[in-house]
Amino acid sequence: MAEESTRFFFAAPVQKQDTGTARLPYRRFGSGPPLLLVHGFPLSGFTWRKVLPALAERYTCYVPDLPGMGDSEWTDATDFSFPGQGRTLKALVDRLGLERYSVLAQDTGGTFARCLALEDGARIDKLVLINTEIPKHRPPWIPFYQFLMLLPGTLTVFGLLLRSNLYLRSPLGFGGCFTDMRLIEGDFHEYVVEPLLHSPLRMDGMRRYLRGATWEPVDALEHDHARLTMPMQLIWGAEDPTFPVERARAMVKQLPDARLAEIPGARLLVHEEKPAEVARLVRDFLG
Repeated sequence: MAEESTRFFFAAPVQKQDTGTARLPYRRFGSGPPLLLVHGFPLSGFTWRKVLPALAERYTCYVPDLPGMGDSEWTDATDFSFPGQGRTLKALVDRLGLERYSVLAQDTGGTFARCLALEDGARIDKLVLINTEIPKHRPPWIPFYQFLMLLPGTLTVFGLLLRSNLYLRSPLGFGGCFTDMRLIEGDFHEYVVEPLLHSPLRMDGMRRYLRGATWEPVDALEHDHARLTMPMQLIWGAEDPTFPVERARAMVKQLPDARLAEIPGARLLVHEEKPAEVARLVRDFLG
């Protein structure tokens, strides 16, 4: 039986917006000041389901699937780089007609959001980042996956791996995302893992994303962070092996107006593990 938050998520109708080089499905929740929720790799807007009920009480939440992930559509002209994803987000915001808005982003979505903020900072009221890329730091597994995507037959092999519970719970799978491995089961498995297994399009999107993601824009943030002058809240799962909290403590010093909240007992997907704490922090910060 689906979790209550899953039912809440799917109760919202899917709308689609053409951004010029991609077609993004998105859902809209709640009412109040606009809040754009940006997911990371290899997830979709579904990852926000557990925090959405609390956030929708105060904000109009826009929850898209980004190019290469979820049910998004793309073409050969789609730019899958970090700055390209930021430009796609800006095109979405423009077409939605948002004059001012805040952003909540996690994992690679946090880098997309920073690229967006570098181009559209004048319109962004506040920015919340959850466990995201850090300049000069390489997540343990992503470079390995990027290398694999250059080899023939990789998508077939990866599909076989996703069918293995041992792999799913390993650091190469989703083991680095949760402290409680049971969270890989249930709705997460049904709506995150299984679509990758059964959709060649999603697997191709993953390949395109990994080939488009380069580290130069991430490392450039070491200096570009100084340009992000809007108030920022960083929320960190303190047990995350992908983006260690020690490095987050150093990164927050690069940001002109930022604070860091650490949540013990959580890893990369802290908003899935500790949704009530994350929602409270977001609401307290956004007001």
